[in-house]
Amino acid sequence: TIRNLIVFILLIGLTFYLIFKDQNVLEILNIAVSVKKRYILVAIIAMCLYLLGETINITRILKELGEKSTFLRNIRYTLIGFFFSSITPAASGGQPMEIYYMHKEKIAVANSTLALLVHLTSFQIVTITLGILSTILHFEIKSGLIYLVVLGILLNSTALTLLAISIFSKRLSKGLINFAVKVLRFFRIPNIEKKQESLEKELEKYQESAVYIKEHKKLMIKTLVTTFIQVIIYYSIPYWVYLAFGFTGYNFFQIVTLQAMLYATVSGIPSPGAVGVSEGAFIEIFKGVFPATMMNSAILLN
Repeated sequence: TIRNLIVFILLIGLTFYLIFKDQNVLEILNIAVSVKKRYILVAIIAMCLYLLGETINITRILKELGEKSTFLRNIRYTLIGFFFSSITPAASGGQPMEIYYMHKEKIAVANSTLALLVHLTSFQIVTITLGILSTILHFEIKSGLIYLVVLGILLNSTALTLLAISIFSKRLSKGLINFAVKVLRFFRIPNIEKKQESLEKELEKYQESAVYIKEHKKLMIKTLVTTFIQVIIYYSIPYWVYLAFGFTGYNFFQIVTLQAMLYATVSGIPSPGAVGVSEGAFIEIFKGVFPATMMNSAILLN
């Protein structure tokens, strides 16, 4: 935790240094402070509602699985996941830490894994779908960034495909494991047998999840609906920042779809919390939305 946090803070420091090095920092801060506070309050509420969305999903699934966990405890798990996702590359640390803390509070690992797996699957489906649709709508963006957007969507789609294979196809999953083992052998990686055994155990958990998902389609639909609302609320944050500056040229739909592109681009980048990449991509994607003189203040508020 300490190591990842130090890396995260250093990256944030470097990012803001690069953004502000040739700027008047006091002027940027003055602009950020002078905006309409009611819209910033709405943006903060939107961030809280985004976090509550995952809590609602986890609570619903754990209840279905017969686990006794209060809503307040589930909020804590969500915040733990959010924190560790933010300080680890490609948000890889969030879910393992949530499972760890759930296990400490007597929630079965199989059930916590399933709850988070169902939520992750729905989250990937929603963000990739919105990312693809938004990229089609905004394909006129003239910069090399469009290639990064496409790459981001491909990386996330690959992750979702592998997740779906792991859950629903035993034959393909075993084939992927055998392929991975061959690659490890080729590079002479030690302890291959232990790694293979670990992968096969994980696969068994996923196969059990597949049975549950197939038998509880209504639960999956409810999770998808909740996730869709959660993600739209999250994507609306730049819109409330935009209104806080007093701008009116772009509507809710336009800014939400631009943010969907931004998230699809940076979410697969292996830096803690996509620090640095997020800010750079924000400048490119929103440069037609925010005036250049206010872009850095917009990044800071966002």
